[in-house]
Amino acid sequence: MQKRLTLLGSTGSIGDSTLDVVARHPDRFSVYALTAHRNGDKLVTQCLRFQPEVAVVGDAQTAAKVATALKTEGCKTEVTHGPDALVEVARASQCDTVVAAIVGAAGLASTLAAARAGKRILLANKEALVMSGQIFMDAVRDNGAILLPVDSEHNAVFQCLPPCADKEAKLHGGVSKIILTASGGPFRTREPSTLVDVTPEQAVKHPNWVMGRKISVDSATIINKGLEVIEAHWLFNLPGKQIEVLIHPQSVIHSMVSYADGSVLAQLGNPDMRTPIAHALAFPDRVDSGVAQLDLAQIATLTFEKPDFARFPCLALAIQAMEAGGIASAALNAANEIAVEAFLDRRIGFMAIGEVVERVLNALPNTSAAKLDDVLAADSAARRFASDFVTELTAAPIAH
Repeated sequence: MQKRLTLLGSTGSIGDSTLDVVARHPDRFSVYALTAHRNGDKLVTQCLRFQPEVAVVGDAQTAAKVATALKTEGCKTEVTHGPDALVEVARASQCDTVVAAIVGAAGLASTLAAARAGKRILLANKEALVMSGQIFMDAVRDNGAILLPVDSEHNAVFQCLPPCADKEAKLHGGVSKIILTASGGPFRTREPSTLVDVTPEQAVKHPNWVMGRKISVDSATIINKGLEVIEAHWLFNLPGKQIEVLIHPQSVIHSMVSYADGSVLAQLGNPDMRTPIAHALAFPDRVDSGVAQLDLAQIATLTFEKPDFARFPCLALAIQAMEAGGIASAALNAANEIAVEAFLDRRIGFMAIGEVVERVLNALPNTSAAKLDDVLAADSAARRFASDFVTELTAAPIAH
């Protein structure tokens, strides 16, 4: 049966990769809805090619621009806008699969709506679990939704777990730990003292992956790996002590699962997001992703090292937030979003990102995250604290 997709965040890098895979298999996949924020021109191009029933954008002005362009080309896609419209296409009966690829907290409401509607969810938005882990997983369980990880690391772990693992068990089929690999980003070998003058252009230049600006900065600080530890904690129902991070510069082994008998299973592949996307789209089948087969003889060497918390303090902060529980992870995510935005706008230096995050975690009381309102309140408060700290911060000289 052909799967009908709603793609939340279609104009980002995950959206591009998803649509590339979809285009290779028109017999298997069709597109019900595409959503973007303000990248109307790219959304128009996508709509003309994939002919969705609905397109959603962030505001009325962008919606009018997109609607006019599509009408001129004879495209009948309905154009809507705003957060409510985003939630509506995520839970619409016309789609069975939702690809959650909106970056940051902005994707929480629509992804949660998909879970509550019992959809098959391909999760690329790690922030939904970071912010509202138990709430989100309860919504998946209580509504019969199917959750498939798209992040390359979590998808790798998913592929290495026992196929019949008890999802409620603390130890899935003898699993002793999972190992999330990290490339180390562009500054893996740089001394911390040399990172003060890092520019946004340097930070977004990832050595292995092609990603958006925000997630590229997260990879440079390696807070993205900390967010992935939190995500893995909820996805696989494992405590933090059974989740390890290992630097692997080649980005060939995407993650590993270590078992009680001493076996370690790893998922390998070229660093291309189309591989985990194709796996999740077709699961339990496998289809051509368009990614070249891995040539281990050409790669020749795979190396590993422990993360340096002095160089990457944000990773340590994320792990601390997970261990603290409550609203700490939501606060961490919000503070990081504000700090990264300030860095990309050249208002603070690169090393100040971690300083802002740490100050917010220390300033905001850690309370319960039992309800979604608790999470949203923490997110809002953390953003206010972070914005104030950015304003107060005397940044190191920033290169232009």
